[in-house]
Amino acid sequence: MRLEQGFYARDPLMVAPDLLNKVLVAGSCRGRIVEVEAYGGADDPGSHGYRGMTPRTEVMFGPPGKLYVYFTYGMHWCANVVCGADGECAAVLLRGLTPMAGLDEMRGRRPKARRDRDLCSGPAKLTAALGIDGTANGTDLVTAGSGIELLDDGIPPPPDPGRSVRIGLSAGADLPWRWYVPGCPDLSRRG
Repeated sequence: MRLEQGFYARDPLMVAPDLLNKVLVAGSCRGRIVEVEAYGGADDPGSHGYRGMTPRTEVMFGPPGKLYVYFTYGMHWCANVVCGADGECAAVLLRGLTPMAGLDEMRGRRPKARRDRDLCSGPAKLTAALGIDGTANGTDLVTAGSGIELLDDGIPPPPDPGRSVRIGLSAGADLPWRWYVPGCPDLSRRG
């Protein structure tokens, strides 16, 4: 079942742990979300929207239920789910997936991955494996036909998800806004 806009129209600190165990679909590829990070706007120095709206961050300001895809380090794409109220800057970074379908296609896109658990164990790895790039920026996850969907297949988020500070940040690095499925081998980092 596709997630409705109301699911996304909440604080990123609520949406992030609720995204765990949801299914990201891009074409014939599917993966179960096992790791995420929340990002606020004006109050979060780790957020792209901290200094206000720019052409790059415009999608992050809503409406909720869109995909915010950005290029980083001059070589990688990362995907975020836009959430919060329309006009506010809020998103959840998708950090890790457990591959479920389309593994041959994922392996073809990530030939250096030594094991299947390494295909989607990081934000840039999962976008590469699923073929998500800048053309997906602004994709509507709520309506059918976009080619990228977020689904609830009935498996609930873990009752006691793992939680830590976000990874790879200098500003806002002390905020415990990373959630993950404990014990999952497909995380970008363990614990």
